[in-house]
Amino acid sequence: MRLNKNSKFISALLSLLLIFLLSACAGASSVQKEEAVLATGGTAGTYFAVGSAMSTVLNPVLKRSELSVLSTGGSRANIALLDSRDAAFAIVQNDVLYYAYTATDLFNGDTAHERLRGIACLYEETLQIVTCDENIKTIADLKGKTVCVGDEGSGVEVNARQILEVYGITFDDINVVNASFDAAADSLKSGAIDAAFIIAGAPTKAVTDLAQDTKIRLVALDDEHISALQTKYRFYAKTSLPADTYPGFSEDVTTVSVKAVLAASERMPKGQVYELLSAFFESNELLSSSHKGLEGLTEQVAAEGISIPLHKGAEEYYKEKGITIN
Repeated sequence: MRLNKNSKFISALLSLLLIFLLSACAGASSVQKEEAVLATGGTAGTYFAVGSAMSTVLNPVLKRSELSVLSTGGSRANIALLDSRDAAFAIVQNDVLYYAYTATDLFNGDTAHERLRGIACLYEETLQIVTCDENIKTIADLKGKTVCVGDEGSGVEVNARQILEVYGITFDDINVVNASFDAAADSLKSGAIDAAFIIAGAPTKAVTDLAQDTKIRLVALDDEHISALQTKYRFYAKTSLPADTYPGFSEDVTTVSVKAVLAASERMPKGQVYELLSAFFESNELLSSSHKGLEGLTEQVAAEGISIPLHKGAEEYYKEKGITIN
């Protein structure tokens, strides 16, 4: 009889231990982080630099997500990655987001990417037409030249086409090269190309590295053509690049810019988006010191001007901060 009682006691004890272990495992799994791929751009561009700063600064404080930075071909590639769920977050040009959402321009003929959602406008991406050729003084001088227009299907390629168009130039009038910023810088240095379109937060690493030992020039846009560009394409803002942007750079240059936006699919859980945005602004000072492009970014600015609907997690965050969503 005593053996039977002991057996029952041991059995009950083992059952309680099993329940405890299962509960502990369940508790551990409920707080386990999920990998969240952040699609960026080429390693010499600002998307990658900003994404890397975000992962370094935010991963220690995020409880739901572990950001994993992915280098990509840029905006169009990032939209495809969001659609296929191969990326949780992505940095994308604001104009390209709109074209994808509405199936226009670059995405004309595609099915509208209606699940895309905005989270925050991060910084201005500045048009930089870089050349080492002293004879290229205006955009009109690019006719007949060999010009890099960014990766194929990238936002840079879209912008290059639009900007050349207002000057009466098409891709048929130049020798088009598709390449990353790094490759374009190498080709400028070797003389393999005459000029390169770069659209990124300035200063851009690829241009800075090139300017260290090569004399560069940036081709300016004039007010007349900027106005024509803005009339046709509403996403461009007139911008001035200051003289000290790059080594040996001695004069301000008038150009245009678009905005870089942190985006996700509407399928991304609301809580993860809310947490990421909250951590982003709680760590804003540290992020700004990690990358100059994020300096001065406020929640009000981040919420303004996004060309597609906001993600519900972002919407909740901004409303809690008293920011009116237009």
